[in-house]
Amino acid sequence: MNRIDPFLAPASAMPAMPEVAFRLLKSYQRDDLALSELSGLIAHDQALSAKVLRLANSARYSPRREMSSLTDATACLGLRTLRDLTLSAAMAGAFPALPGMDRMAFWRANLATGCYAQVLARALGVDADVAYLGGLMLRTGQVLMTMVSPSVMSDVARLADDVDSRIGYEHSFLSCSHPQVTAALAKHWRFPDDLVTAFGAAADPMASRPFCVLGATLRLASVVTEARDAGLDTGAVLTDRHGRLLAHLQLDLDWLAANLPDHALASAGADLMMG
Repeated sequence: MNRIDPFLAPASAMPAMPEVAFRLLKSYQRDDLALSELSGLIAHDQALSAKVLRLANSARYSPRREMSSLTDATACLGLRTLRDLTLSAAMAGAFPALPGMDRMAFWRANLATGCYAQVLARALGVDADVAYLGGLMLRTGQVLMTMVSPSVMSDVARLADDVDSRIGYEHSFLSCSHPQVTAALAKHWRFPDDLVTAFGAAADPMASRPFCVLGATLRLASVVTEARDAGLDTGAVLTDRHGRLLAHLQLDLDWLAANLPDHALASAGADLMMG
């Protein structure tokens, strides 16, 4: 049996990917998606529409005036931001709350990782929207792993107090890590192949063959999130944990520091996604 298969088993018991999320996911492969089509798609799900409006009016997006309708949100945010926002809200609702897992902290970290992946994408020449989706979803394998092995994952969480140490502990105890489980879930949910590959590559970017820049982007975005959560110097942590990867990518850490958004804003909105 593949070492990841046991962790994928709960996916069949989870709700299917929300229809709106599935259609939005497919839109990443289209160049002709219109704002009117996007707003119409969101409007078909009243609960999702309400979440989207709450998020659109939050500090995360700093609207100049209150948006009272999807039409307002469409006009103010634009297609790319509105799609990313909507997909965030839709996917957050697809994963269950689990005993012992801080769901709010989990989705705050996911939002921040998506945001930082977008910034890194600009520097590394990958699609920023796809990078956002990848960052948002990278940790979701942890949910499936916790459903199957809650006590082991609790031990992992307790031991992994150093930035970017969790993947190593997961692999030591369970012979795989959450990016690999996320890759299996993404394949199950029919994500684009480049994202499936990137999730798997994020587990060990320098070992990935062929080298996957998107996978490296996701791993570095995750490290940025953890470093900033801990109040540590992001550049120093990245250099310490992934110096070879930074050199391979020729990433300018001064540029990154100048372009990263405020961490509180990058991670804001999780409470509205849960509502």
